[in-house]
Amino acid sequence: MAKLIYSGITSLDGYVADRNGRFDWSAPDEEVHAFVNDLERDVGTYLLGRRIYEVMSVWETMGTAGDPPVIQDYARIWQGADKVVYSTSLAGVSAARTRVERAFSPDAVRILKANTDRNIGIGGPTLAAQALEAGLVDECQLFLNPIAVGGGLGFFPDGLETRLELLDERRFGNGVVYLRYRCLA
Repeated sequence: MAKLIYSGITSLDGYVADRNGRFDWSAPDEEVHAFVNDLERDVGTYLLGRRIYEVMSVWETMGTAGDPPVIQDYARIWQGADKVVYSTSLAGVSAARTRVERAFSPDAVRILKANTDRNIGIGGPTLAAQALEAGLVDECQLFLNPIAVGGGLGFFPDGLETRLELLDERRFGNGVVYLRYRCLA
């Protein structure tokens, strides 16, 4: 059975985007990016909200011979995975191996988890909130950046109460800290 893993790059005060929707402060350096690549290698399917899909779909055309090796590596990982985009407004998709679902179904995700042996990544805090509230998320992986943005879109939804068990941690040279937690029932 696959694990459903919620990963994200956040500010120290817990936001994935600031009040203006900006997240340029979160771009990983080569060391962090290589670590992320290693974490993502076992992801067979990504569950994405519309906004994060639109951001991530650039990986369909990135990773050419002129790009750094860490970028080429992640492009191969992204392009090799299936993607499910949850959106009521998206007319179509440009990324290969991608389909659109109009509504998030916890039961469909449970079936997906039961029928695959490769991990499932979930991206976008709005979509992840639904999976967290349904008790579907097995692990949370946070990359805390040494910046406070003072508000915006939070990694965790307001009102969520859950217990987490620390499984792993790592500090990077640029001040980013990786934290991996198991979600407890």
